[in-house]
Amino acid sequence: MEEAKSLSLEEDFEGQATHTGPKGVINDWRKFKLESEDSDSIPPSKKEILRQMSSPQSRNSKDSKERVSRKMSIQEYELIHKEKEDENCLRKYRRQCMQDMHQKLSFGPRYGFVYELETGEQFLETIEKEQKITTIIVHIYEDGVKGCDALNNSLTCLAAEYPIVKFCKIKASNTGAGDRFSLDVLPTLLVYKGGELISNFISVAEQFAEEFFAGDVESFLNEYGLLPEREVHALEHTKIEEEDIE
Repeated sequence: MEEAKSLSLEEDFEGQATHTGPKGVINDWRKFKLESEDSDSIPPSKKEILRQMSSPQSRNSKDSKERVSRKMSIQEYELIHKEKEDENCLRKYRRQCMQDMHQKLSFGPRYGFVYELETGEQFLETIEKEQKITTIIVHIYEDGVKGCDALNNSLTCLAAEYPIVKFCKIKASNTGAGDRFSLDVLPTLLVYKGGELISNFISVAEQFAEEFFAGDVESFLNEYGLLPEREVHALEHTKIEEEDIE
């Protein structure tokens, strides 16, 4: 009987008691106070505070949305962060491969200058006994022939920049096959690897301008894939990647 009376009293309070328990009573009071006071006499800021205080469900809903939004932001951050980690791992892997390559090359023969071959026997011995991984570029020339001096100077510069390539030069008259290397086919470049001739360029100076330099010869050889990656460039590229990772 008392429970029924209590329920009746709650329902009779303005006829719209929507919450039960202490917190429900407080919220109903706040809502009632907001609705009963003259709206013109309440500052907008206070009105908004009372509205928020009297609507805990909407506030909780907003908090829930914020939590979902915050959760999604964290998921997106983790996804982006993971992509960056994968990219960094790839860069580190490439850098390690580059370092391994340089390490392997550092144990191979290094030259750094142009070898003068005096006889045909030296010529053959150089081709046959050099390591199979070594690229050998031989310039066949004669003094006074147009383009020969410029090519010798260019190869001297390239030998310093590509120390793992063996650059050689020999006069046509010293090869033992002077009839094959007449003046009209000089200067000639022969490229060997593993004891095999892989490229030959006769009258190669015709491929360049009247005046040419090491950069021109380098570009020409690179067009045919006859030069490895220049060590200075490779090291600079590796350094840039390290800075990006950091």
